[in-house]
Amino acid sequence: MLEPTLHGGTWDRQAEKYCHRESPLDTDGVSYHAEYSEVGKAHYKGKDVTEVRSPHRPLLPDTVGPEDQKPTSLRGIANKAQADKRHRFRDLYRCLDAALLLDCWQDLNKEAASGVDHVTADAYAANLQGNIEALVQRLKTKRYRAKLVRRCYIPKANGTERPLGIPALEDKLVQLACAKLLTAIYEQDFLDCSYGYRAGRGALDAVRDLTFDLQYGRYGYLVEADIQGFFDHMDHPWLLDMLRLRIDDRAFLHLIRKWLKARILDTDGQVVHPETGTPQGGTVSPVLANVYLHDALDSWFEKVVKPHGRGEALLCRYADDWVCAFRLQEDAERFFRVLPKRLEKFNLQVAPEKTHLRRFSRFHPSKRRRFTFLGFEFFWMPDRHGVPRVMRRTARQKLQAACQRLTEWIKQHRHLPGRAFFQRLNARLRGHYNYYGVRGNSRSLSRFFHWAMDCTFKWLNRRGGKQSSYTWEQFTHVLDRVKIVRPRITEVPRRRVFA
Repeated sequence: MLEPTLHGGTWDRQAEKYCHRESPLDTDGVSYHAEYSEVGKAHYKGKDVTEVRSPHRPLLPDTVGPEDQKPTSLRGIANKAQADKRHRFRDLYRCLDAALLLDCWQDLNKEAASGVDHVTADAYAANLQGNIEALVQRLKTKRYRAKLVRRCYIPKANGTERPLGIPALEDKLVQLACAKLLTAIYEQDFLDCSYGYRAGRGALDAVRDLTFDLQYGRYGYLVEADIQGFFDHMDHPWLLDMLRLRIDDRAFLHLIRKWLKARILDTDGQVVHPETGTPQGGTVSPVLANVYLHDALDSWFEKVVKPHGRGEALLCRYADDWVCAFRLQEDAERFFRVLPKRLEKFNLQVAPEKTHLRRFSRFHPSKRRRFTFLGFEFFWMPDRHGVPRVMRRTARQKLQAACQRLTEWIKQHRHLPGRAFFQRLNARLRGHYNYYGVRGNSRSLSRFFHWAMDCTFKWLNRRGGKQSSYTWEQFTHVLDRVKIVRPRITEVPRRRVFA
């Protein structure tokens, strides 16, 4: 039976409760502190991973090899994490030196909005070396303080608003450095079912792999789920306990705790003291979210749900949105019952309107038996040869929202000169095709294109002034001259590997 309170740890512990508040024990019941005391002081302190950096070295990122411009400290951490899945890293805080921060500065989004201090990237870059050296000195002497997080809201498709937290520029920089350190460690632990916020993986990869697995796998029932306000309800003690399984550095963990407890300046001027969650918009938030769900969901599904099921089971997760497929109905129903209890243990709740158990099989092909995942609707339908296939199309709500956004953009930018207008329009069309241009979705792409052309024809003829209106024949000729981007399939065919 699936009992959420008995399993779910990151190690192969069958009788031990998940994530003790004390020092974690290995499978033999020996404390990791005792184990590391036997292998030598240098190895215990992590000096085999991160060496002491001389203060006389130039302020340049230390990289090796042309194929992957990754600092050697990150490369060493990644290699150690891959070689020893139970190694607890020390001296990570010491890795936050000037070289790493300078390397992170190159990857920082310079066009992002500024925080409460209104310091822009251009102003900070005017004295970049001096600012970074001063920041490193504050980190070394423990005088670094996290500034308030500026909150803003963006509209969602369902009419509600999504809260975002915008840290200050220096906080973003230090968070990015910590995110790289955490990524070097946890990329070796994350499972293949996780696609969100990971290098070399994205939403389209999740859609492609899920389509392939459903098409050629033996699955007949499906559970789709979403967490209600995930980023706002992450439990801080649980998250820090999860990090302690891999990190034995109080200073580094205290730094992460500072960002979790950082005060939030709301739009009405009130200062909020968060007890749970992490700002959705912080640089370190994505990797922390993946660590949280890796232990709360991915490892539990792999080590508890699959072994206790009678048939095949599959998990595909992108951030806090995931789909589980099962061969047998009883396995799917048991998982559907236990999932809320499992998430409740970690202070999380499923969104009832987005959590469903449905039949999804090649033996019941119909658009009525469909589910939505990452902006696509999945359903079984026979192809032109009569063979049942997993089809995909743009979700109706996403298509309507995309058409509305494009209409507003055309209305606001119709005053631009003709060539500049169509260049920007092509960029928006190309972006839509790049994501939704999967095989079998030609009809939705054509609907979007024709909607865009109808709106363009309508609003270009309402620019006013002395500009003459287009006839449809003239407008078609203009589209040919500006080389308007036509709908096309952009999905790369999946490579088949034969043993």
